[in-house]
Amino acid sequence: MSTHEQETPWIKRVEDLIRVLEGSTVGELELVEAGTEIIIRRRPDMVMTPQPNPQMGIAPAWVEHLAGAPGRLTREEHSQPIIAPLTGVYYAAPSPAEPPFVSVGEVVRAGQVVALIEAMKVFNEVQAEVVGRVTTIVASNGNVVQKGDVLLRLEPV
Repeated sequence: MSTHEQETPWIKRVEDLIRVLEGSTVGELELVEAGTEIIIRRRPDMVMTPQPNPQMGIAPAWVEHLAGAPGRLTREEHSQPIIAPLTGVYYAAPSPAEPPFVSVGEVVRAGQVVALIEAMKVFNEVQAEVVGRVTTIVASNGNVVQKGDVLLRLEPV
């Protein structure tokens, strides 16, 4: 049996579980079947990865990113998240009349300002800690973000 044939039932099973959980109030689901453990958490910044199954060899090389479209399986990402250092209102630009600090596809340098977070009427700069290309802007301009939320993702260059 090929690796693809072994992955297909698990992918279908995970997709079915995610569809069942959509709209429910369940915050976490843990499932263990045939030596493989699947954990689904409803926080958007969490990632679900299959655990190795000694009977099948290594675990499939896919990861379900809950921040993306529900039920869509993608290859594991190696991007670096830029995390909100505090809770407040996220701003993608220095002012409404100016362009955003960064755009998808743009390369940023370490120390470059990539966003502002307003907390208690103070604007706090969020800087990139690594050099990378912006792959995703997760946060929405003008919305409240919590400390620890992923604001955007960088792909190392």
